[in-house]
Amino acid sequence: MSKPIFETKVDELPVSVFQTNEELGQFAAAKASSVIQQAIRERGVANIILATGNSQLTFLKNLREDRSVDWNQVNVFHMDEYIGIDPNHPASFPLFLRNHFLSFVNVKAFFPVSGQSRNIETTIAEYTRLLREHPVDLCACGYGENGHLAFNDPPFADFNDPVWAKVVKLAETSRKQQVGEGHFKSLNDVPTHAITLTIPALLAAKCVLCIVPEARKADAVFTALKMPISENCPGSILRQKSHARLYLDRDSAAKIF
Repeated sequence: MSKPIFETKVDELPVSVFQTNEELGQFAAAKASSVIQQAIRERGVANIILATGNSQLTFLKNLREDRSVDWNQVNVFHMDEYIGIDPNHPASFPLFLRNHFLSFVNVKAFFPVSGQSRNIETTIAEYTRLLREHPVDLCACGYGENGHLAFNDPPFADFNDPVWAKVVKLAETSRKQQVGEGHFKSLNDVPTHAITLTIPALLAAKCVLCIVPEARKADAVFTALKMPISENCPGSILRQKSHARLYLDRDSAAKIF
């Protein structure tokens, strides 16, 4: 089992730094597995929210290879989806999870957010209902390059959002990140709006693991941990949450340690 090379606490948030992205993924997956197995022991089922994006790949790879989890007793949700995107587009988030996780394990159920619905408000209401009926044991998320959680971008993020899911306009930084990760050919190809779970919905999980490797996230990590807690960096809210854990590698932690 990989071990952190450095550990600290920023306000209420435990922070662990690992030598490599791979070691981070191994450790985070082991922690996620423990949370999932405990939920299954206690209630016979586990409900989890998984993030998408390239920064999550080592975590998802290690998690899907964990044969100690009874995946047949796990319900999977995800965080967001572009409005109007073809569900077979390589950048579709449900497709990402199918390609990198769900095609490797047989889960009890997968509840995808659809960006294709003709009635987006109905889609949002239904997804909110499902989340409230399946209290979440684990939320595995990451920071965006602008510090976003899911698609709660500054300046639109709301720490006290009254809803659990909504339509958001995407910040240009988030749209550029999707091009940079290779999901779209150009900025014009990236949708301008998405459905996202809100910050209160993500933080309602019993355990939140924030998995943030790679040098391109170093500025977001610095702002989240060293600057005032603010909706200008949505990820900074985790510093108030003792049920969250932040996992970094040397590259993403380069500007703070």
